[in-house]
Amino acid sequence: MIVRELDDYPHFYGARLYLAEELAQQGITDKNVLEAIKNVPRHFFVPVSYLKHSYKNRPLPIDAEQTISQPYTVAFQTQLLAVRQGDKILEIGTGSGYQAAILAYMGAEVYTIERHKSLYSQTSELLANEKFKAFFDKPLDIRTFFGDGYLGLSDYAPFDKIIITAAIQTIPDTLINQLKEGGYLVAPVGPADQSQKMTRYTKKGNTLHQEEFGYFVFVPMLKGTNG
Repeated sequence: MIVRELDDYPHFYGARLYLAEELAQQGITDKNVLEAIKNVPRHFFVPVSYLKHSYKNRPLPIDAEQTISQPYTVAFQTQLLAVRQGDKILEIGTGSGYQAAILAYMGAEVYTIERHKSLYSQTSELLANEKFKAFFDKPLDIRTFFGDGYLGLSDYAPFDKIIITAAIQTIPDTLINQLKEGGYLVAPVGPADQSQKMTRYTKKGNTLHQEEFGYFVFVPMLKGTNG
């Protein structure tokens, strides 16, 4: 069970400002992404044992042998999605919930699916916590689901955007079919035992237009559920 700190302090806010400046220097140019980094408390999403590392630009361990991604990676994927107010976004791999919160803070309607029952339960509980919700001056529209990310959420399709937060070698047709015409799908593509290419696909009819944006390292995306 992850124990979290749900109070905010001035030094945490200062750390978020510094982190946003650091990401801007590393090439994050979307002002809405940087505003989300400044205003979504990453320390809410990490175990208290790693609290002092919350605003370091590095991944951190969470439950189920998973990680909360490096802030730069979160910002980079989010920037590639080109999030607009009201976008309906499917996230594959809820994890700690931080990426979902960033998207929701930017005005997206987020549907996020997690295969690890423990993570799904803990993150759902966090997002429903009154203290968590009271922190934000607007409700975050996040709907959590326990299930197999390879199957997506066909009952709620189509989606304007899809983001995959684990390494995958081939994008399944099930997810492509749930993406709107002209929509983006962003994923780290490649073998799990190597670095992956961050790739953005744009759906155009029966084809996907592919763009590649450098190398990253993610945990593998697995089929089925755990728990």
